[in-house]
Amino acid sequence: MNQDFSIFTLVMHASWVVQLVMAGLLFASLASWTVIFGKLFGLKRVRGDNEEFEREFWAGKSLNDLYADAAQKASSSPMERIFASGMREFLKLRERRVSDPGALLDGARRAMRASFQREIDAVESNLSFLASVGSVSPYVGLFGTVWGIMHAFVGLSNMQQVTLATVAPGIAEALVATAIGLFAAIPAVIAYNRFARDIDRIAMQQETFIEEFSNILQRNVGAPPPPAPAGSHGHSGFQHSR
Repeated sequence: MNQDFSIFTLVMHASWVVQLVMAGLLFASLASWTVIFGKLFGLKRVRGDNEEFEREFWAGKSLNDLYADAAQKASSSPMERIFASGMREFLKLRERRVSDPGALLDGARRAMRASFQREIDAVESNLSFLASVGSVSPYVGLFGTVWGIMHAFVGLSNMQQVTLATVAPGIAEALVATAIGLFAAIPAVIAYNRFARDIDRIAMQQETFIEEFSNILQRNVGAPPPPAPAGSHGHSGFQHSR
């Protein structure tokens, strides 16, 4: 007599523990795909915004105008926020009549490094979840498989005659848990590695910008601040170039 070995039938006939494991793994898979798509579009937006600000930064616009634009924007790129934090601290120190070039540069650099760390923490959000799903899901699926096989053999212990036809359904039901565990883990691992590499590139790009902007401030730190234009609140109008 032919038996129905479809996935749906196997899941419905599994023990409640195995069904609970499968449900948890499916939920983890759904959550990981939500994170994957959100991170995919989020990192693409971050890269695009950073590249747009970098083009604007090196277009020859004064630091004063760039800082004013950054202050007026409701949403800005991570690199622009790093620039604004360094510029803000630099201007505050100059307004306090701090004349030591080293103190000015150190203050601006510390502000940019703090902003940089906040931005990296933001883009790394939910990345640990993908790592957890990728590393834990196979073991959770294996637990469901072991439990299902154990439950199947306990049920067969009272039978007088055991054949492959009587053993196969229980083992097949249990193996579905491992399959679902791998289904949840593999995309999470691939996505984690891809996003970790992309975030490293973003971090390197922003660290390079911090160094380049620090060099610009160092070249201008000894110069007296130019007259502040109307409405600029004393912001510096330094020009910069590569």
